[in-house]
Amino acid sequence: MPSEILTIHPKNPEIRKITKVADVLRNGSVILYPTDTGYTLGCKLSNKNGIEKIRRLRKVESGKSLTFLCDSLTNLSDFAKVSDSAYKTMRSLVPGPYTFILPASKQVPVFAQDAKRKTAGIRVPRQQISLMLLQELGEPIISISARIPDYDDAESWEIFEYFSKQLDIVVQLDEDEFDGPSTVIDMTGDEFVITREGAGMELLSDFIIAE
Repeated sequence: MPSEILTIHPKNPEIRKITKVADVLRNGSVILYPTDTGYTLGCKLSNKNGIEKIRRLRKVESGKSLTFLCDSLTNLSDFAKVSDSAYKTMRSLVPGPYTFILPASKQVPVFAQDAKRKTAGIRVPRQQISLMLLQELGEPIISISARIPDYDDAESWEIFEYFSKQLDIVVQLDEDEFDGPSTVIDMTGDEFVITREGAGMELLSDFIIAE
């Protein structure tokens, strides 16, 4: 059965629709939804079956870390081990299109971590829909770009068409408005390293070394 498709206004999201999507997530579903960096696949961080489904859909092997979204840095220490310098840097950049690679805490399920390094990717988006969804759900949401395998330049309608029959709900915007892929910053060492250049690079040159 095709997914239900919800269209939500990006700047003034309808509360009833946000609540509906949060309820679907609570019930263990996988969704397609927009963030500031593009359309992504997501489920609750604690949803093992959902994460396994996302890995299958995106052909991401078990043992590779997945990124999850938080609505702020308030409870960051619940999910990651963060040095003072890392926290200070993160605080200056969020919300925004940045993925921070950090040592995962015990609250991050092993099935969402990098199996070898015991790390995870954490983001705080600045897009209103994803922030409201996080606040309504009350826990982190997995976020992995909704790319079609072997087709990196797919348009939004192609992404919806490809994933719609495999998910419970698709959330689309009235009009797409994205920053582009996130910049990935590895904060596991004493020096912070950019492992992927993306949106927001102009803010980073003063204190992070490019790999």
